[in-house]
Amino acid sequence: MEITPRQQEILCSIIEEYAETASPVGSVTLAKLFNVSSATIRAEMAKLEALGFIAQPHTSAGRVPTDAGYRFYVNNLEHREQSLEEEPSFNRSAHVLEVRVNSQSRADAAIRGAVDSLAELTGNLGLATIGDQLYLSGISRLFTQPEFLDTTRVQAVAKLLDNLEPWLREAAPGEPLNIFIGHENPIGKNSEVSLIISKFRSPFSDKSYIGVLGPTRQNYLRVMSLVRRAGNMLEETL
Repeated sequence: MEITPRQQEILCSIIEEYAETASPVGSVTLAKLFNVSSATIRAEMAKLEALGFIAQPHTSAGRVPTDAGYRFYVNNLEHREQSLEEEPSFNRSAHVLEVRVNSQSRADAAIRGAVDSLAELTGNLGLATIGDQLYLSGISRLFTQPEFLDTTRVQAVAKLLDNLEPWLREAAPGEPLNIFIGHENPIGKNSEVSLIISKFRSPFSDKSYIGVLGPTRQNYLRVMSLVRRAGNMLEETL
């Protein structure tokens, strides 16, 4: 079964609405958005569910994205990035990042500044490798997200963080921007988080990493663009 252009748009809308509200998205909301009947939306949602891109929580009539739905979305974001670059709010965030990095005279301070900025700008946990150390910022911010009211998920995230630095050193993900969604994560597969990291060259290593860890429910376009910008900026500055 192939996904149609309208189903793609509905999937994107479910993902983006869910990122904003943290509540399952119903057919009535989407029917207003697409100016069609709720029955039409329900039929399209059933097809998206059959493809494994969305699921229905037991307690709700709405739908939430699955890891596979997020992966499809992330793999098809390219055409949206140019429009993001034109948004004043994104440019303000990028400027905050640039100022924080460029105001530091030491490489380690510049990396920490970039991580702190990413944590503040995305609401996620910011992280970077500085030599053989993993610098983290925004742990309390991460755990205020509604997903982490479940203590078992907090424990899964803690396990991931405990093992992240040695895994990065051994696996050394090779892409400029690496995205691991939910069960794709090498450790803490059941923590339902996404790890978005950019590789960059620094005085400490040719394979330094900066990025964020957050719930699978997030604004991927904005977060990926900021993480990519942070990696490029650090490589140019350092």
